[in-house]
Amino acid sequence: MLEKNYTKIGRAAEIADAKERRFYRALEMFPAFLSWSTLFLIVLLSWLLPFWMAIFIIAFDVYWLFKTVFLSLHMRSAFSKMKENLKKNWLSELANIRPVSKELGNISWQDIYHLVILPMYQEPLEVVRSSFLSLSKVNYPLDKLIVVLATEGKGGATTALTAAEIRREFGGRFFKFLVTEHPADIAGEIAGKGSNDSWAIKEARNKIIDELKISYEQIIVSVFDVDTVVHPEFFGRLTHAYLSSNKPLRSSFQPIPIFVNNIWVAPAFARIFAFSTTFWQMIQQSRPERLITFSSQSIGFKPLSELGFWQTNVVSEDSRIFWQCLLYYDGDWQTAPLFFPVYMDANVGPTFWATIKNQYKQIQRWSYGVENNAYFLFGFWKNNKINKKKKWRLGFVMIEGAHSLATNSLIIFLLGWLPTLIGRGEFSETLLSYNLPYITRLIMTFAMVGLIFTAIIAANLLPPRPPHYGRFKYVWMFLQWLLFPLNMILFGSIPSLDSQTRLALGKYLGFWNTPKSRNF
Repeated sequence: MLEKNYTKIGRAAEIADAKERRFYRALEMFPAFLSWSTLFLIVLLSWLLPFWMAIFIIAFDVYWLFKTVFLSLHMRSAFSKMKENLKKNWLSELANIRPVSKELGNISWQDIYHLVILPMYQEPLEVVRSSFLSLSKVNYPLDKLIVVLATEGKGGATTALTAAEIRREFGGRFFKFLVTEHPADIAGEIAGKGSNDSWAIKEARNKIIDELKISYEQIIVSVFDVDTVVHPEFFGRLTHAYLSSNKPLRSSFQPIPIFVNNIWVAPAFARIFAFSTTFWQMIQQSRPERLITFSSQSIGFKPLSELGFWQTNVVSEDSRIFWQCLLYYDGDWQTAPLFFPVYMDANVGPTFWATIKNQYKQIQRWSYGVENNAYFLFGFWKNNKINKKKKWRLGFVMIEGAHSLATNSLIIFLLGWLPTLIGRGEFSETLLSYNLPYITRLIMTFAMVGLIFTAIIAANLLPPRPPHYGRFKYVWMFLQWLLFPLNMILFGSIPSLDSQTRLALGKYLGFWNTPKSRNF
């Protein structure tokens, strides 16, 4: 364990060795350097070399068009697999299954326990209650569910009252039910989901699992945001994936988060981002070699206990746990796609402007997951047992992903006309200068056609329309996608650049808890 102390690093300042600390700090600064350099060079070269920048912009737009088609095919494939999985009774599918991996021995599905952790801060009772109601109605033996409501001590009386009401209504419905209270201001911790999860799972281990002497291999841990509503077949599907996996103790299991619990009351921009996040996760399910854990997820208790559970000194614990496992197990780790949904809330505040603010801060926190780039790149440098090809592949994928999120929409929707506007010399009098806006507009029009298919899939994911909304609401659900380019700039590139810049300047973000609201 001592030789892998680097797997516990949260920030550069935590590294004792001065040389290593400087290297880690450089890695923290690299994403912002790359993104801002790209944008600066596009402006500079549009002025100095407008002809060649015009060629580059056309080529980039064509690349984006083909990439859009490519990703759309992956999304439709994942959507089809999810629909097929939703048709199955997964409890029946488990009837004759036995573990594929020898790591699990000869246990049957009846031997599997599910430890479900729901971290909570000050969410309203109706939000928490809907999650527990869905857990109580699953098509899976409730005497195999250990449910933990993981509260924050700093949540105060409101949190305590909600927890007491949930205990009163649901405490006797599962095999075991536990309410934990994560103390505030523990030295070395960042108050947030990771530290709360780690506190809760240790409490569950000490008070339930070890007392009952349940084998760690028989426990699957699922960590859900407290607004998560599970499908009745979720635990059957998860158990099937665990038992049929070649590496159940070297895998995370990732569902598809679908943000539709309150989608009808969400503003258009919040709906677009909610669906965009869902679609990106669908796409990644079809590319498991790129799939990183996100939000709600599941993992075996045994590997979690071996590496010491979630880090308590980071903001982005949901993706950090993947990199923790990858480094701890010398590259022998994967994220297994479930092609199965969990249902969550879109961002809805008490007012329109509060929703805008909350949406920006939520995306800022999500894009702050770029802090993991320094973590795993430093780990790759320290760990010589990880396959070099895997290091290069994952490194490129994550660096390119952070760079694309911060820059692509700005390049496509704002900077495409720069050579025409600021180009030096005679370029403004050339045919290419005259046609550049039309060429880029035409290519982007073809790319935007893909939004029609996106809108159709989004319509298929909608829950039933509340009776107080008219049928015209469906029309607006389609028309809202015209806002997509603006949405990707305001709620994509800008908060991503913000997060990368803060990380580069050492102005580290703390964990921001997204407020939940159900204004039905």
